[in-house]
Amino acid sequence: MRHDGISPEDAERLLIRPMEQELRSVEGLKEMRATAEEGYATVVLEFEAGFDIEKAKRDVREQMDIAKADLPGETEEPELHEVNVALFPILVVTLSGDVDQRLLIRLARDLQDKIEGLSGVLEVDIAGDREDLAEIVVDPRALDSYGISQDELVQLVGRNNQLVPAGALDSEAGRVSVKVPGLIQSIDDILDMPIKAIDGRVVTFRDVAVGQRSFKDPESLARVDGKPAIALEVTKRIGVNIIDTINEVRAVADAEAALFPEGVKISYSQDKSQQIELMLSDLSSNVASAIILVMIVVLAALGLRSSILVGIAIPGSFLTGILVLHAMGLTVNIVVLFSLILAVGMLVDGAIVVSEYADRRMLEGVHRIQAYREASTRMAWPIISSTATTLAAFLPLLFWPGIVGEFMKFLPITLIVTLSASLAMALIFLPVLGSIIGKPAKSSGRVVEMLRAAEDGDIRSVGGPAGLYVRTLDKAVRYPWVVVAIALVTAVVTLQAYGMFGRGVEFFPSVEPDNAQVQVRARGNMSISEKETLVREVEAEVLKLDGFKTVYTRTGTIRGEDLPEDVIGIINLEFADWRTRPHASEILETIRQRLKHHPGLVIEAREEEAGPPVGKAIQIELASRFPETLPGAVDHVLAGMHQIGGMIDIADSRPVPGIEWEMVVDRAQASRFGADVLGVGNAVRFVTQGVNVGTYRPDDTDDEVEIRVRFPEIDRTGDRLDQLRIQTAMGQTPISNFVERRAAPTQGIINRTDARRVMTVDAEVPDGVLADNKVREIRAWLAANPLDPRVEVKFKGQDEEQRKAQEFLSRAFGIALFLIAIILVTQFNSFYQTALILSAIVFSSLGVLIGMMATAQPFGIVMGGIGLIALAGIVVNNNIVLIDTYNEIRGKGVDAVEAALRTGAQRLRPVMLTTVTTMLGLVPMMLSINVDIPNRVIAIGAPSTQWWTQLSTAIVYGLGFATLLTLILTPSMLVLGDRVGRWVRRVAGRLSRRKADA
Repeated sequence: MRHDGISPEDAERLLIRPMEQELRSVEGLKEMRATAEEGYATVVLEFEAGFDIEKAKRDVREQMDIAKADLPGETEEPELHEVNVALFPILVVTLSGDVDQRLLIRLARDLQDKIEGLSGVLEVDIAGDREDLAEIVVDPRALDSYGISQDELVQLVGRNNQLVPAGALDSEAGRVSVKVPGLIQSIDDILDMPIKAIDGRVVTFRDVAVGQRSFKDPESLARVDGKPAIALEVTKRIGVNIIDTINEVRAVADAEAALFPEGVKISYSQDKSQQIELMLSDLSSNVASAIILVMIVVLAALGLRSSILVGIAIPGSFLTGILVLHAMGLTVNIVVLFSLILAVGMLVDGAIVVSEYADRRMLEGVHRIQAYREASTRMAWPIISSTATTLAAFLPLLFWPGIVGEFMKFLPITLIVTLSASLAMALIFLPVLGSIIGKPAKSSGRVVEMLRAAEDGDIRSVGGPAGLYVRTLDKAVRYPWVVVAIALVTAVVTLQAYGMFGRGVEFFPSVEPDNAQVQVRARGNMSISEKETLVREVEAEVLKLDGFKTVYTRTGTIRGEDLPEDVIGIINLEFADWRTRPHASEILETIRQRLKHHPGLVIEAREEEAGPPVGKAIQIELASRFPETLPGAVDHVLAGMHQIGGMIDIADSRPVPGIEWEMVVDRAQASRFGADVLGVGNAVRFVTQGVNVGTYRPDDTDDEVEIRVRFPEIDRTGDRLDQLRIQTAMGQTPISNFVERRAAPTQGIINRTDARRVMTVDAEVPDGVLADNKVREIRAWLAANPLDPRVEVKFKGQDEEQRKAQEFLSRAFGIALFLIAIILVTQFNSFYQTALILSAIVFSSLGVLIGMMATAQPFGIVMGGIGLIALAGIVVNNNIVLIDTYNEIRGKGVDAVEAALRTGAQRLRPVMLTTVTTMLGLVPMMLSINVDIPNRVIAIGAPSTQWWTQLSTAIVYGLGFATLLTLILTPSMLVLGDRVGRWVRRVAGRLSRRKADA
């Protein structure tokens, strides 16, 4: 909403408040933020992630139309724009060359129109653009000598730059149109225009002024690698494919570049599609590595034919998943690819169980058709139950709200689809193929004897690793109370150890960035040239460093959702390949150290965010209905943050201090001269930006060009303001007779959130410091040193999203456990056995904590939380298979101890196979190893693996620890349950007999 000359306070009162009143009722609104500045106001509406953009636009437009009636009459028509608050553009197109600047700007504007016509492009911002201007520079001394007032000039041009339709003449000879040509077509038309006649001589504009085609005073300047350029910053729409969009932009730009005049060069920088394609390539290599590792294990354990049957489940499930994603209108991205890596080890579980059972039956002499029929029939319910429990764990993640939910939603979708497909592979396709090509693995006589002993022979005669396990299990099941006690002690010790040695909590893993941004901040009334000088000094220090592909600098007044008001320049850094340079944190710290003592400047160096955009690590919003309390509250919070320490790039949104000249008109005195405020204002504009007297449309541009009349640069000073004269009834009168020029403080930007005045304090944390720890310290400090009760404190940004993610994941974990429990009770018809299986989930979480301590990683709310939920669905599978086998053996009349031993011996191989395949698929990601098989390159620490290290570590350690406990603790608790059950039955029998005797 634009309103020329309106102050920030009036913009808040007259523009923002009426608009807020109507917009607050828009459906799906998450937060409403408003900003009031001199001359205009903006209201930003943030909706819940996943909202319908078109519906939101319609609703907002309807409410805007209602609010317009309450706006001042001079306010321009409010405009509605879709915004993308990303800190970095997806592509920067640069035009440079030793040609006229007007040519570069014209080519850039033409290219801007072509690119903005693409459906996936939201907007293209031209850095270094300057609007065309017809500048008429008037000599004030010549005006005085001819007795010409400024008002005469303004009215003269306006009245002589008109398209006058004079009508038509009708006569017997016909109808003839009549026109009075009056439009200005060139600057010469203005300069030849007569102003007045003095003593028979006509005075024209040429006598008092000079004219030229020029540009408006620059608002921004751009350079690439230290050289001047015109840069087009391309921003995409939300939800569109970034690779396709950039390819379309490049195609349009290359087609236009072929038509550029000689000497004009076009280049590209900060191309995010290259980064994403590299990341997708790395993850694709990891998918292949995971498949190979899994297949090696299966081949070694089950033989060639069985491993082929198991391996068929992988491409079959993958293709099904990708087809379903395509049908849903979703594309393959980094989350989908990691989901496939996670799925590799899980989707073969059912196939392994069926193949292993059939392989064992064929070793016992059963024909392959009968063996696979028995395998698919006997293991159907355990496989269905285990798959259902895994799906139940991921199902709640489909309803994850907010930014993080939109980012991570691909994981549950991909896993649910691929695991569902793997169920069909294991129970239908594999048995059919197995009955045709199945063949038992080549096994030694010892293995055959072990399998027979596990079925119905002497279980204690088994040798080798399996025999060692059986003997260990034999001792454990005879003293189940001791095993349970050891497990509980292990849990307590692990929790205490994590409390002492754990690395804390973080929201999202830190990933080596490809881009960074250096923000140059300074305060004061600076011209664009002064800002340029300061930013150039910073840029020169940055260019001395190595490790950059491009350095793109923009100077001037830069506005952005996540930018402080006092930013005078931004230096966007595109890093070279991560293998050939130091870590980004080291480079940025070097920049900070080099520039920290630079007088008058504040330097902020920010890495590009990994994952959902949440802004700075620490963001504190102070809100109040009493605006006068906010500056003191900001001072109070800043004092606390400095006292706590350990934070960098601390900034706040208090208005930037500055001064402005107020031309105070004494209306009573002015009325004696016949003057008014409008006349004074028009005169003052001759000294500042000039007076807009009209527009004209030259042949070399498609847009109208403003005609501005102003004084020469030498007369654009504060002293000239005091010497101005205006035409009054008494002739040329100095405005100093009734105008006082005084200095006054400027009112900076006013920010509002949800209809209340707000100020913010934000900060980053150094590398190795957790934002969560600092937020806790700040909360504790504010609790001990409270603010004015009229001020409300709210931690936003990362802390807000972290709390939302934590709350959702806690609920999702509880829902997953409930769904799993329903499935287990349905299958086993036993609350005890259901509780036993669910206890494995609790113990798997201990393994996660051990893994975090062993690898010195903080627990990630997002990635670690997803890891825990994934474990809930994975670890129950082995327990289901074990307990199902135990129940079958017990049904044959075998005692509990013997049944537990046979269960362990029979299910040891499939349990270890399913566990090892799941773990091996994730081990490369856990160790940050990327194996590029086609190019025969092994990379350690690739950024693509850093995204998933926490999640992989949680699953690998949690599953490994839970499996060890499953193989010992689960049989022991089954025996314990049998003993407790028999004791309860004996006690109940005695009580019933005593009651009968009585």
